[in-house]
Amino acid sequence: MTSEPLPHSATPLSPQAIAPAQAAEAAELEKLVAAIRARTQARLMLSRQGGSYTTRVQVGLRQDHAAAIDAVWRELVPATDWGTDFCQAWQILETTSAATTKEEYVRRPDLGRIFSAAAGEAIAAGCPAGADLQIVVGDGLSARAAAVQVPILLPLLVAAANGKWSLGRPIFVRHCRVGILNSIGQLLNPKVVVLLVGERPGLQTSESLSAYLAYRPALGHTDANRNLVSNIHAAGTAPPAAAERIIALAAELMRCGTSGPAIKEKLAMLPVPLPAARLPGSCLPSS
Repeated sequence: MTSEPLPHSATPLSPQAIAPAQAAEAAELEKLVAAIRARTQARLMLSRQGGSYTTRVQVGLRQDHAAAIDAVWRELVPATDWGTDFCQAWQILETTSAATTKEEYVRRPDLGRIFSAAAGEAIAAGCPAGADLQIVVGDGLSARAAAVQVPILLPLLVAAANGKWSLGRPIFVRHCRVGILNSIGQLLNPKVVVLLVGERPGLQTSESLSAYLAYRPALGHTDANRNLVSNIHAAGTAPPAAAERIIALAAELMRCGTSGPAIKEKLAMLPVPLPAARLPGSCLPSS
């Protein structure tokens, strides 16, 4: 005996197999599910057979879980993932954190926040100090995110910043954690550092990138001294929109001379202004 899908399943129901009233109900449900799918990738109203997920849903979950694991353990090779022409055109300096292997990087997060002595010397020798804007790329916990998004986002950021600020030489850091911002600040003393780093992957996408911004980062700084634009990927914050937000935030950090929660984004999607309450030490809005 075969069991039919429950009426509230996301699986389309055949009008020939059920009563007209049920067919109408199934059609309305199908429209609702389609509308939800168009708005979010979240796993809502999944198909089931009896008390279990359908095979398609189970396979999809396993596939996305495997992609997340691969994103964490994959090594990013700029010349292969971005192409030698891209790396040469943007003069990307390739470095590695103090974590020498991927396994060490996963087991020792502290080593991903600092450079080895040799890497520090290479950065100091190969990059100009005191730039207004220094862009750094890190593989983070999703090398795939950096491989996919950086070739789109980096040119957009440089194009938007050119003519406004002096730019440092782009740096790629293998086995990178967010705290590497402090080491970059110590070595090069830029005004603002933008770190493009792969986000920890979930089951929706393994291609999501984050942009951390810090004003004059220094040893001892934490996330309380940083700003963040996250969820950068095709189905989240698209790279062109992310570039606009990052450049606007960088300008605000420079204007206010600080970074962290005192700096607020001016998001166009907010229909009405938020209350004018300010954190202690926050920067007054520009006129």
